[in-house]
Amino acid sequence: GLVPVLTGVDKEVFRRDIYPMRRPVVLRDVGLGPCLDKWTLEYLTQKGGNCEVKVHVSTVPQMDFLHKNFVYRTLPFDKFIQRAAEKKHSDFFLCQDESYYLRSLGEDVRKEPADLRKQFPELAEDFHIPEFFESDQLFSSVFRISSCGLQLWTHYDVMDNLLAQVTGKKRVVLYSPEDALHLYLSGDKSEVLDIDSPDLERFPEFVKACRYECVLEPGDLLFIPALWFHNTLALQFGVGVNIFWRHLPAERYDKKDPYGNKDPVAATRALQTLERALHILDELPPDYRDFYGRRMVLRIQNRTYCSQQGGAAQGDYD
Repeated sequence: GLVPVLTGVDKEVFRRDIYPMRRPVVLRDVGLGPCLDKWTLEYLTQKGGNCEVKVHVSTVPQMDFLHKNFVYRTLPFDKFIQRAAEKKHSDFFLCQDESYYLRSLGEDVRKEPADLRKQFPELAEDFHIPEFFESDQLFSSVFRISSCGLQLWTHYDVMDNLLAQVTGKKRVVLYSPEDALHLYLSGDKSEVLDIDSPDLERFPEFVKACRYECVLEPGDLLFIPALWFHNTLALQFGVGVNIFWRHLPAERYDKKDPYGNKDPVAATRALQTLERALHILDELPPDYRDFYGRRMVLRIQNRTYCSQQGGAAQGDYD
């Protein structure tokens, strides 16, 4: 399916009509500020300055976090911008046509979320954060800058998220949280790297996941609700800004999470408790484990599912 595109949405309309639906939407003409005209290559290199940034560098454009087919390297911001914008490099780390990806970080990487106003104060003045939420809910503002062709692994975040495309075009493919079981997850990331021609011998269930797609043009803003999976592909060299905010009360989130992708505290505790319960079941012979395991599955399903997905009715163990 296509992600719906809406024009001229203000805070009131967003909060009343879009936000409660918990579905992705592309918002056009929301007024991202002078960055839309100003952020040329020359301007970015000049105003971004030569502060060091940590970037992902890969010999292939499809970055794979689970098998780490990239290395981290440090470059001055202005040099990074120039390299990310060119197809062939005279200066390079791995090979002439290597790909680059920057996800900007906070000062203290482990504790502090990224904040455009702190890391890139001059550029931050050009970018107007859409006021779709209360200012005290703002969690982070993150630069996303990548080479043309760069594709980022499919993953989810636990916070609501606006992805602003300032320059260049980007394709984004999304999957609903309800399709999590078809995505072959390892933590918050999917193992299916090539979503356009997946290996169906390895990932036969993947075809069941419903795909939503959009192409972001400069000035577009994509609302990605928490837990929605997303996969981005840079159709051109481009600059994006991610805005994460806390839509749940602050204490629900993991305090040691500068990225916004650690599971909420209660979810982590529940998963740990489940692991302990499974260890306890290991004390029983297989037929007993099977008997009680099936009943536990059903209990979890009846207790937690919003809707009975896939027609899993009472007594249906498939």
